[in-house]
Order: sequence, then C-alpha cells, then structure tokens
Amino acid sequence: MPERGDDRAATGVDGLDYILGGGLPRERLYLVEGHPGAGKTTLGLQFLLEGRRNGEVGLFIALSENTPELRDVAKSHGWTLDGIEVYEMESLEDHLQPESQYTVFHPSEVELSHTAKQVRRRIEEVKPSRVVFDSLSEMRLLAADPLRFRREILALKQFLKGRKCTFLMLDDVVYQETEQQVQSIVHGVLLLERVAAEYGTPRRRVSISKMRGVKFHDGFHDSSILTGGLVVYPRLNGAEERILRPRDKFASGVKALDELLEGGVDRGTSTLVIGPAGTGKSTLATQYARAAAMRGERAACYLFEESRETFLDRASGLGMDLGPHLDQDRLMIQQIDPAEMSPGEFSHTVRQAVSRDNTSVVIIDSLNGYLNAMPSERYLLMHMHELLNYLGQQGVLTILVVAQHGMMGQSMQTPVDITYLADTVIVLRYFEAGGELRQALSVMKKRKGGHERTIREMRLGPGGVHIGLPLREFHGVLTGVPTYTGREQMLNENGRD
Repeated sequence: MPERGDDRAATGVDGLDYILGGGLPRERLYLVEGHPGAGKTTLGLQFLLEGRRNGEVGLFIALSENTPELRDVAKSHGWTLDGIEVYEMESLEDHLQPESQYTVFHPSEVELSHTAKQVRRRIEEVKPSRVVFDSLSEMRLLAADPLRFRREILALKQFLKGRKCTFLMLDDVVYQETEQQVQSIVHGVLLLERVAAEYGTPRRRVSISKMRGVKFHDGFHDSSILTGGLVVYPRLNGAEERILRPRDKFASGVKALDELLEGGVDRGTSTLVIGPAGTGKSTLATQYARAAAMRGERAACYLFEESRETFLDRASGLGMDLGPHLDQDRLMIQQIDPAEMSPGEFSHTVRQAVSRDNTSVVIIDSLNGYLNAMPSERYLLMHMHELLNYLGQQGVLTILVVAQHGMMGQSMQTPVDITYLADTVIVLRYFEAGGELRQALSVMKKRKGGHERTIREMRLGPGGVHIGLPLREFHGVLTGVPTYTGREQMLNENGRD
C-alpha cells in the first residue's frame, strides 16, 4: 500500500486509501454520494475518527440525523464520538418565530441563507481540520432553484479557501442530469452504491467518479459494512505487487499422477479439475493441499458447496488425516456462503491469505458455487481472470474444481467455460466396464511443458488417490460406454499404481 504523505488525509478505510493512493488530498471539497444504506454516514464518521487518532480537530454538521442517532451509529461499531464536535443544525421553526416571519423574501431564500450562515459560523468557531456535512440533500430542498443551490456551494468552496480544512459533503445519489452540477465544483466525487441482488444480501460497492490531480484505481470495488465500519475490497492487480517464489514443479505425491503431468504442475499456474459429481474432483484437489502441508507449506481451501466438517470427514475416510496440518496452521479450510460474500470480498480474502499468511496453494471448490455469487457469466470470467492473474504473479498454485451437469456420455455440460483461462486441465469421467462404474482421468491441456496423453483409471481408497495403468485396451472411455478390445485381466491390472 502506498505510504501516506502529509498532503493526504487518510479516510480511516484502508481499502479506500489504497484505491486513492494514500488518501484524500487535504484542504479540498469532496462529494460523497450514494444510495440509502450504502455507508455514507459511516464513512464520514470513520473519516473524523481517523483525524482524531492523528490529533486533528473534527466537526460533524448534522442536518439529516440528530446527535443521539449519530451516537447510536457510533456505538454499534464500538466507537465513541468523544473529541469530535457534533453540531446539530438549529431548527428553522425555532429560529423563525411568528413575529419575525418574512413577507418580502421567498421562504426558501431565507432558509437556505440561514443554513449556510450557520455552517460558516460553526467552522469559524471550531477551526476544524476535517468537516463532514450530512447531508447536502437537505440544502437542495431548501433551494428554490438549481442556480441558487450552485451559488451556495460555490460560496462554501470560496469560504473554505485558506482555512486548511478537508470538507466532505454527503449526498443521496442524484439521477437528474440537471442536478449533477455539484460534481463539477468539488475536487473529487466518491460514489457508494447498494445494489439489490436477485437472492441473498444486497451488494455494496465503491467507485471514484472524479479526483483531480490524483492517480487512483478506477472501476467498481466491492464493499461491506461490518461491526467496525465500512470495509472496501480493492480490485486485484497482479502487476503491481509480486512475491518472489520458486517457479519449480509441484508434485502431488501420487507417482502415476505426476508422471501424467511430467513431474507435476508448475507453480504460479492454475489447474482446472473438471468432471461430473462424485468422480473425485475434491479428493484430487485435497491431495495437492495435503502434499503442500506435508512439505511445510501453507494451503488454503475455499469451499462453496460442502461444509468444512464434510470435507474433513471425507479426507479422513480416505486415510488423509488433515487434523495435524490444521493444528500447525499449514492448512486453512474456509466455508464460503456465496449469498453473503461478494466476489470482491472473496478476492480480498484470498489476497490476504497469500500476502499476509504466505499461502502457496489455493483451492476453490467449486467454481459452480462461485458462479452463483455473480450476476452473469461475463462478470465471473472477469473476476476469475483478475484473481488467476494475481495468484499467478505471486507464484501461487491454484486448483479450480468445476462440476459438470450430467453423469456420462455426451449429455454432460459445463456451467461456464473457463478452460481457456486455466493453464492445466484435468478431466475426470465415469465409464462402465465389467459390470462396474469406474472412474478415468486424463490431462487434456498443459501450457507449460508436456504431458502424457493417455487415459488412466483412477480409484479412491485408503491412502487417497490411486492412478492405474493407461487404459490401452479400451476405446471410447470418455464417452462413458467404452468398447473393450484387449485382454480380460486388464480390468484388474488397471487399479494398481
């Protein structure tokens, strides 16, 4: 993360400061607009709390909420507003007594001027370094027309000049083009959105619409409001930060599987394990996580379908006891709810595991669950491309599991085609032979180096994954109903490593 200089005012939200390249340029006027519930007031309070932490004077001018409501918001996050000046605007009904009612001027002109004077007077009294004004919508309602409203904003900007004050104006999203004139006046515009999802919790996101003289990370960045405030998850950019890791081959610990891959898969690449339900995709991925942990490396498994307990029970039933690796923090297993976690938050979670915990193997099981978190297929591919590019730049081995629809033959379909994104593709299939339903494994693609093009039988049993000899005596294994062309004893020989 870029270092924050004295010319920047940190917002108190690490992810947002990262997007801004260190924070907001000081002594400028900013507009923070967003949907109701997007986190505008929360961001404003965090901005003032960060200033208090640095010994700066903060002022919160409240038009939309009263002081008890603000203190309740702060309390819900474990904060206290001690040391921050909260100024609740004087009620116009109290100020304008019947005996002093105006008869010449329009009511809106008097009310708007009165509000603007209160703001300027309080700033002169407190002399704050940071001010949050909540909200601009109230001033817009007081203005009789857009021209007068614009004049008041320009007058406020001129008033702030030379007062060494960083000013945040909170506002609701304005959709009328004629009312977007405030954006042309301010130094920067931050947009906070709350987007309804078809299922699950609404998605929140942050974007920088405008920031003069500052290089920032453009685009949408997912966010959420947790206990402790607004959290922003910057989009991944693998080219900006790299971790030097060895780029050698990574062996699975299963000799025949490594032979298929001519020594193993390469670090810094992605491997797609694809096949119908029950063919052993998750077990194969678990084998790689276990191999990493046994070498003293750290592996992270993110589960979108099965529970953590089921994952551990299945591994234990196949003779792969993962308990010691969990106890020694060489293995991390996290169950993900795609209805609750946005793709940006998930990418941030993976990033933390890599940059903070030095994880060298990441497993996503499965991509079908990840797909359910996305509004459409094209967004999934964009997120996956960013995530895989980032992990590749960090030298991390990524294992992706994809379940196909259908069980055998030509009826199987893939929910989304990402084979072109993966560096290695391992295909698992069912096939019928000798009155039994069996599993076959083959490597269809490997970008770096060569690979064996044979189709081998795979069995799951004590000790985990067992890969047999090439199925040379069969034709049409991938169709699910092969034709036997060789010796009878070949059926029994194929189950051995």
